[in-house]
Order: sequence, then structure tokens, then C-alpha cells
Amino acid sequence: MASYKRIMLIDDNETDNVINEEIIKSNSFADTIDVFNTGQAALDYLQAHATPELEGKLPEIIFLDINMPIMNGFEFLEEFEKFNLTVTNKCRIIILTASVQSKDIDRAASSKYVKLYLGKPLNIRHLNAIDI
Repeated sequence: MASYKRIMLIDDNETDNVINEEIIKSNSFADTIDVFNTGQAALDYLQAHATPELEGKLPEIIFLDINMPIMNGFEFLEEFEKFNLTVTNKCRIIILTASVQSKDIDRAASSKYVKLYLGKPLNIRHLNAIDI
């Protein structure tokens, strides 16, 4: 299993975040986990660290839920695409969602920033499959 320095969880469901964080920690998948309950809060974090000097604070992987209020995962992706190369080259996005709708899967696959589409709940098989 790969190990990463920093990852980000974006999900409005606090229970899912607690469970996912525990799975990540117990499997030593990442040194640091930044958890955000809204897409906007995650975008604000990325914007604040979008410089070469602060690149070390950027996540290597972003686990992104699709179905969230206010800003859903696809709206997050639209904003993510506007970031500079410091962010878009460093951060790899993995959709982590309960949605099994083909329109969501196809839409995620059409983004050059989405590297993987995983169904909830996160588990060790998912972590073992990630090598990006």
C-alpha cells in the first residue's frame, strides 16, 4: 500500500469523515489528514496554499464526495480546474461517494483531474488500489 504525506477528505457527513479518517490512520495511508465539511472550505484552504512556498501543505490526494449541500463535488471540480499548476499538478482527486448513478460516474470520468471513482464506504481494498 502506498503512503502519502498529506490527504484531504471533503464530505458533509461527519460520521463518514470520522470513519474514513480512522481507516486512513489505522492503515498508515497518510501522515496528515485535513477534513472539510464543505467544498468551499476546502477550496479556501487550497487557495491559501497555492504557492510554491506553501506547496508542502497541499494534499497529494483529495477524497471528494459528490452529494453535498451548497457546493456539490462537481461544482468543487469546476472551481478546482481554475487553480494554478502548483495545485492541479500536486493534488489528485478521488471521488468517494455513495452514488452509483452512471451519469455521475461518466461525469467524473470526463474530468482530467479525477483519477479514481470509489463507492462508500472507504475500506482497505480501496486504499490498496490507490497508487497515484
